[in-house]
Amino acid sequence: MSTAQGTGQRRIWLCADDYGISPGVNRAIRELIAMRRINATSVMMVGPAIDRTEIDALKAAVQENPGCAIGLHATMTAPFQPLTMHFRPADGTSFIPLAAMLRASVLRRLDRDMMRTEFEAQFAAFKTAFGEAPAYADGHQHVQAFPQIRDAFLDAVKQSAPGAWIRQCGSPRSFAQNIANPKAALLDALSGGLRRAARKAGVAFNPAFSGAYDFSQRPDFGSLMGAFLDGLPDGGLIMCHPGFVDQTLRDLDPLTDQREREYEYLAGDAFPRLLAAKQAVLIDATVDLSHRGH
Repeated sequence: MSTAQGTGQRRIWLCADDYGISPGVNRAIRELIAMRRINATSVMMVGPAIDRTEIDALKAAVQENPGCAIGLHATMTAPFQPLTMHFRPADGTSFIPLAAMLRASVLRRLDRDMMRTEFEAQFAAFKTAFGEAPAYADGHQHVQAFPQIRDAFLDAVKQSAPGAWIRQCGSPRSFAQNIANPKAALLDALSGGLRRAARKAGVAFNPAFSGAYDFSQRPDFGSLMGAFLDGLPDGGLIMCHPGFVDQTLRDLDPLTDQREREYEYLAGDAFPRLLAAKQAVLIDATVDLSHRGH
């Protein structure tokens, strides 16, 4: 699955989130990279499974498949802990939960400088671990799209990874089409502000996004993938969360068994057939790392 120039095929990013959240998730992502079934993975530098062994294993996987890009999965919500001292708002030693962080951002109760400093610390940790800045950056639980946080995020990108692009979560579908998917509708609404801020800051981003769904419903991921591809333009990005369930994951995240279903589909024979049927190929980062839109 590589970039096809001049064939009319859509080139897409398929990004596996959460590298670093657990050993089982890391292993699944590396296997999909080796099979060339994904072409991007976002790394949590505050995750519990991001030691030297796990970093070296990811670097080795990408060395074997250099068409895969590595990005920063910037994190600002519980149960993870900030890298900077005296970070606020905090819940003990951890970030506050997602709902509280979203509410604080909408009410504009956050300190932009404090947010930016934490983001810059995560970029610095990535550069120390991988020897270079990330190719792109996004946010765990989509915090990069939240009011106030997005400004601090863009400040940090420009300062710490000026050549990187960012993930925006605007849907290729209309508001009416997203009514049945409240998560996608919310992300689409939040991403309008991120796109405007990114344009003003001169930071590149993907032209469209898909991959949001209700994990608790345990839907058929193959059917979902077909819907994610429908309407996605050239350069669009699909988010995924493959993984193998282990105790570390169970302790940290409610998204468990569905990760294994995503992995099984992406590793299986049906996925490449779907891409061919939808006239889509994975972008080769070595050829077209700049393939994104403003």
